[in-house]
Amino acid sequence: MAEFAPQVSSARIRLGLVSDTHIPEAGEELFPQVYEAFVGVEAILHAGDIYDLSVIERLGTIAPVYAARGNGDDGSGGRMRQPEHEWLREGWVLEFGGVTIGLTHALPVPSYGDYTLERAAARYFGDVALDVAVHGDTHVEDIREVDGVLCVNPGSPTFPHNLNLQYGTVGFLDITDGHAEASIWRLTDHGIEPFDWDTWGRPW
Repeated sequence: MAEFAPQVSSARIRLGLVSDTHIPEAGEELFPQVYEAFVGVEAILHAGDIYDLSVIERLGTIAPVYAARGNGDDGSGGRMRQPEHEWLREGWVLEFGGVTIGLTHALPVPSYGDYTLERAAARYFGDVALDVAVHGDTHVEDIREVDGVLCVNPGSPTFPHNLNLQYGTVGFLDITDGHAEASIWRLTDHGIEPFDWDTWGRPW
């Protein structure tokens, strides 16, 4: 079941979204563009498969961090199980600017047969009515609305689309007057740029 975080109220809030960093498998350090992109955000939401908690600790020098424990963080594939950490939970329920956000690693978006977002949300977030669900796992960026919930997968900054190590993606959630909008951004040599959906296409 999710842990509940303190509420943050403000007219305009920007949250940084990242997932599936896979450090140190993807290298000793996360691309510096990720850290630079999140300077100035209210908080950073990491949707799991961190692998080395030094990543969220460094992110925590930029802004408060809430991180989901991914299957890789629990030792799948023979990896080291990551220790308990105050920023790391199976799921979080967060409220920013009047928007309720659920954060976990894997959600069925789209549904896997009878395993729907509604069923998964009940498992991870209880009976909380979500406005936004942030998830990862697939390494494929996605923004879509499911049953009135804005579902956002920021993809992976290191192994996009499960390809070899290369520049991938991060995301942002912008909240204004109780309304949330999500965006995906691709890492470049010089920082980040808006993700080109027409070139890369949607995953499903």
